[in-house]
Amino acid sequence: MMHSVLIVEDDPQFRAAFTNAVLGAADLHLAGVADDLPDGIDLLEQTMPDILLVDIGLPSGSGIDLIRHAHQHFPTCDVMVVTVFGDERHVLQCIEAGATGYLLKDSKSMDIVDQIRALRDGGSPISPVIARKLLERLMPKPCASETTPCLSVQELSVLEMSSKGYCYEEIAGLLGLSRHTIGTYVKRIYQKLHVHNKSEAIYEARKKGLLND
Repeated sequence: MMHSVLIVEDDPQFRAAFTNAVLGAADLHLAGVADDLPDGIDLLEQTMPDILLVDIGLPSGSGIDLIRHAHQHFPTCDVMVVTVFGDERHVLQCIEAGATGYLLKDSKSMDIVDQIRALRDGGSPISPVIARKLLERLMPKPCASETTPCLSVQELSVLEMSSKGYCYEEIAGLLGLSRHTIGTYVKRIYQKLHVHNKSEAIYEARKKGLLND
């Protein structure tokens, strides 16, 4: 099955390389080539391609505007970003605008035809360094310092109520939990704070800024 590709790239060297790659692929059809935002929008409207290959930094505007336009008006068009911008802000802006692939121009193993095929087959080609950044963004944040233990929301609630004089039965009733569950939270709090009783736990928590005086 033939897939049409629109290329919007202002760098002559990359534009020529992408154009030749698409022309040399039997299953791809070159819908058009543009080097700025206005021409890119015009060609997008005229050709309605299956794949949009676009750079972000265009001389007459941002490629993100073109991505957004394609996503809103041509939802079946897959958008592949190929750019030098690898920072988190640009990556997220492109994804939010509708890009489904993101490749850096310095990727040594980048075969643009294979990546286009993967995109059209339902994949989301992403340069490894970009994928790493996205994964790091989704990872849980560590504690502020090694000396500050991470207490869960429930553990903090139990500790705060305990510091105000509530007994375990009262805390269990207020939180809608069993007495046994509250006891489990207390044991975890003691372990994390390296203490042996309630007074020590409250003292350590206040010293570490986990509880207000």
